[in-house]
Amino acid sequence: MKLGSPDLATLGHRIRHYRGERGLTLDQLGDRVGLAGSQLSLIENGKREPKLSTLDALATALEVDMSDLLSREAPSRRAALELELGRAQSSPLYATLGLPHVKPSRGMSDESLEAIVGLHRELERRAGEAIATPEEARRANTDLRERMRDQANYLPEIEDLAEEQVRAAGHRSGALTHREVSVMAERLGFQLIYVNDLPDSTRSITDLANGRIYLPPASIPGGHGLRSMALQAMAHRLLGHTPPASYDEFLWQRLEINYFAAAALMPQDASVAFLQDAKKDKRLAIEDFRDAFGVTHEAAALRFTNLATSRLDMTVHFLRVNGDGALLKGYENDGLPLPTDVTGSIEGQWVCKKWSARTAFEHTNRTTENYQYTDTPAGTYWCATQTGRTDAAEFSITIGVPFSQAKWFRGRETTVRASSTCPDESCCRRAPNELAERWSGHAWPSARLHAHVLSPLPSGTFPGVDDAEVYAFLEAHAGE
Repeated sequence: MKLGSPDLATLGHRIRHYRGERGLTLDQLGDRVGLAGSQLSLIENGKREPKLSTLDALATALEVDMSDLLSREAPSRRAALELELGRAQSSPLYATLGLPHVKPSRGMSDESLEAIVGLHRELERRAGEAIATPEEARRANTDLRERMRDQANYLPEIEDLAEEQVRAAGHRSGALTHREVSVMAERLGFQLIYVNDLPDSTRSITDLANGRIYLPPASIPGGHGLRSMALQAMAHRLLGHTPPASYDEFLWQRLEINYFAAAALMPQDASVAFLQDAKKDKRLAIEDFRDAFGVTHEAAALRFTNLATSRLDMTVHFLRVNGDGALLKGYENDGLPLPTDVTGSIEGQWVCKKWSARTAFEHTNRTTENYQYTDTPAGTYWCATQTGRTDAAEFSITIGVPFSQAKWFRGRETTVRASSTCPDESCCRRAPNELAERWSGHAWPSARLHAHVLSPLPSGTFPGVDDAEVYAFLEAHAGE
């Protein structure tokens, strides 16, 4: 047995149990086995491992078999609770709380002990739920995508909320200004403050005590502008969010705040009017939609998916694809056969090399959209793709529709056409037989790991955020 192990603790409880049944004190039993009462107390508390000769003497003195002393079962319900409490308080999870250990005394009732142990069980259960495995995270993301597909990617309650907030801030037309976003914050009792020392794990921090929203001083890579980040921070408050208890809830909250920010930056009434006019003139273009509201191309494309089906009577698909062909984000309700894994997840899957989301990287002129028709097993689709780059990698943004709906878009006259049979691997994933035979057994590529695909939900009060850094930041700025 190892010092401090559960076996030693159980042994100590069993010795104490049999000593109690015999009506012996520590000193009385110690006298019978040649130990001081203090030494026997260390054994009963699991802090000292007895010699085999001592165990034999104890079994004789207590009139039990050696096997009874060495049994792994707790001698009573009370002992079982005390042992469970000891193990729980010795766990790394309890150590993170910085709380003192509770030693069960004779005066502590069984009910009190049950309550304390029950709290530990619940703490462990919640900690386990908060840390999603990669598979759980991917399944949760898949469930959310299917949920939004069933709703045509449209959330009318948030549309109404955003419209109300924007109008109350005095906005009437054009791009939502930084001043109007500030007014929206002020109406909620917040001041927007731009600082250089935000913790790396955060995009913004809301100080509920002092009514402040801290933001970085400039737009971060990837198109997340200051207006959008401020609106997302406000959305948490407007939507009544609390720290999420599961990965599903975490993803849903992220979707809601992103949706609110997009609906505020591109209000429904103005956006629908703009898009309906463009559709009537058969000149729909994400480029124009983007420029009319002063947002990124990706934001405009995603916003288009919110309104296309519910307000324009069109089915659509959206793709954000990494430069190496991995699908980072996707949505479809037009039947496009997106690549999936066995869980139904699309993130990290390889997009067909013949789709415009991939072929656009081959074009030298990347300042405008690239248009293409693609024949697939599900039908022919027209797509408009714009490429971009972050500090980390290049990416493409694609909006596409079935062939019958291409007539509403600028770029429908393109003669670029491709044929894709994916998910059949012979389309673009499997090398021609002659090439495969030549190199089989003579090549060993080292695969690149897409870490974002494997990332689980980080633990903490605020998933993905270093709580200690957040609180330190707020403390440093509280006196300003």
